[in-house]
Amino acid sequence: MAQRNKQKDLLTRLSDAGEEALSRVAGSPATTRLIESVGGMRERVDDMQKKVRGIDALEQRVATLEKRVDELAKPKRATAGRTRAATPKPTSTSRSTTRKKPTT
Repeated sequence: MAQRNKQKDLLTRLSDAGEEALSRVAGSPATTRLIESVGGMRERVDDMQKKVRGIDALEQRVATLEKRVDELAKPKRATAGRTRAATPKPTSTSRSTTRKKPTT
Protein backbone atom coordinates (compact mmCIF):
# COMPACT_ATOMS: atom_id res chain seq x y z
CA MET A 1 0.00 0.00 0.00
CA ALA A 2 2.89 2.33 0.65
CA GLN A 3 4.02 1.74 -2.88
CA ARG A 4 0.59 2.67 -4.25
CA ASN A 5 0.62 5.91 -2.27
CA LYS A 6 4.08 6.73 -3.62
CA GLN A 7 2.94 5.90 -7.15
CA LYS A 8 -0.15 8.07 -6.84
CA ASP A 9 1.95 10.83 -5.36
CA LEU A 10 4.42 10.55 -8.25
CA LEU A 11 1.63 10.57 -10.84
CA THR A 12 -0.02 13.51 -9.12
CA ARG A 13 3.25 15.43 -9.11
CA LEU A 14 3.83 14.64 -12.82
CA SER A 15 0.34 15.73 -13.77
CA ASP A 16 0.71 18.94 -11.74
CA ALA A 17 4.06 19.65 -13.40
CA GLY A 18 2.52 18.96 -16.83
CA GLU A 19 -0.38 21.29 -16.13
CA GLU A 20 2.00 24.03 -15.03
CA ALA A 21 4.14 23.55 -18.10
CA LEU A 22 1.09 23.68 -20.36
CA SER A 23 -0.19 26.83 -18.69
CA ARG A 24 3.23 28.49 -19.13
CA VAL A 25 3.38 27.51 -22.78
CA ALA A 26 -0.20 28.63 -23.39
CA GLY A 27 0.43 31.96 -21.73
CA SER A 28 3.62 32.78 -23.63
CA PRO A 29 3.55 35.40 -26.39
CA ALA A 30 5.30 33.01 -28.78
CA THR A 31 2.44 30.53 -28.47
CA THR A 32 -0.08 33.28 -29.10
CA ARG A 33 1.76 34.32 -32.29
CA LEU A 34 1.97 30.69 -33.39
CA ILE A 35 -1.76 30.16 -32.95
CA GLU A 36 -2.55 33.41 -34.81
CA SER A 37 -0.28 32.49 -37.70
CA VAL A 38 -1.82 29.01 -37.95
CA GLY A 39 -5.27 30.60 -38.05
CA GLY A 40 -4.17 33.00 -40.79
CA MET A 41 -2.60 30.16 -42.72
CA ARG A 42 -5.87 28.25 -42.52
CA GLU A 43 -7.74 31.17 -44.08
CA ARG A 44 -5.18 31.46 -46.89
CA VAL A 45 -5.39 27.72 -47.60
CA ASP A 46 -9.19 27.99 -47.78
CA ASP A 47 -8.88 30.83 -50.29
CA MET A 48 -6.44 28.80 -52.39
CA GLN A 49 -8.80 25.83 -52.38
CA LYS A 50 -11.63 27.99 -53.69
CA LYS A 51 -9.42 29.31 -56.48
CA VAL A 52 -8.16 25.86 -57.40
CA ARG A 53 -11.73 24.57 -57.62
CA GLY A 54 -12.46 27.37 -60.09
CA ILE A 55 -9.60 26.24 -62.34
CA ASP A 56 -11.54 23.16 -63.45
CA ALA A 57 -14.38 25.29 -64.77
CA LEU A 58 -11.91 27.60 -66.53
CA GLU A 59 -10.16 24.63 -68.16
CA GLN A 60 -13.49 23.40 -69.51
CA ARG A 61 -14.28 26.83 -70.92
CA VAL A 62 -10.84 27.07 -72.54
CA ALA A 63 -11.26 23.60 -74.09
CA THR A 64 -14.63 24.64 -75.53
CA LEU A 65 -13.21 27.85 -76.93
CA GLU A 66 -10.25 26.02 -78.45
CA LYS A 67 -12.64 23.68 -80.26
CA ARG A 68 -14.60 26.64 -81.61
CA VAL A 69 -11.43 28.35 -82.80
CA ASP A 70 -10.28 25.14 -84.50
CA GLU A 71 -13.62 24.87 -86.28
CA LEU A 72 -13.45 28.46 -87.44
CA ALA A 73 -9.85 28.04 -88.62
CA LYS A 74 -10.68 25.07 -90.90
CA PRO A 75 -11.07 25.99 -94.57
CA LYS A 76 -14.66 25.56 -95.61
CA ARG A 77 -15.53 23.69 -98.78
CA ALA A 78 -18.10 25.23 -101.04
CA THR A 79 -20.92 22.88 -101.89
CA ALA A 80 -22.28 22.65 -105.42
CA GLY A 81 -25.54 24.29 -104.42
CA ARG A 82 -23.80 27.26 -102.92
CA THR A 83 -21.50 27.77 -105.90
CA ARG A 84 -24.37 27.86 -108.37
CA ALA A 85 -26.43 30.15 -106.22
CA ALA A 86 -23.52 32.52 -105.73
CA THR A 87 -22.79 33.00 -109.48
CA PRO A 88 -25.44 34.78 -111.53
CA LYS A 89 -26.89 32.79 -114.44
CA PRO A 90 -26.92 34.41 -117.85
CA THR A 91 -30.39 35.17 -119.06
CA SER A 92 -31.64 34.56 -122.58
CA THR A 93 -32.36 38.26 -123.06
CA SER A 94 -28.79 39.30 -122.52
CA ARG A 95 -26.88 40.27 -125.64
CA SER A 96 -23.61 38.83 -126.64
CA THR A 97 -20.84 41.34 -127.31
CA THR A 98 -19.04 39.13 -129.82
CA ARG A 99 -20.18 39.08 -133.43
CA LYS A 100 -20.67 35.94 -135.35
CA LYS A 101 -18.80 35.54 -138.59
CA PRO A 102 -20.95 35.02 -141.60
CA THR A 103 -20.64 31.59 -143.07
CA THR A 104 -19.72 31.40 -146.70
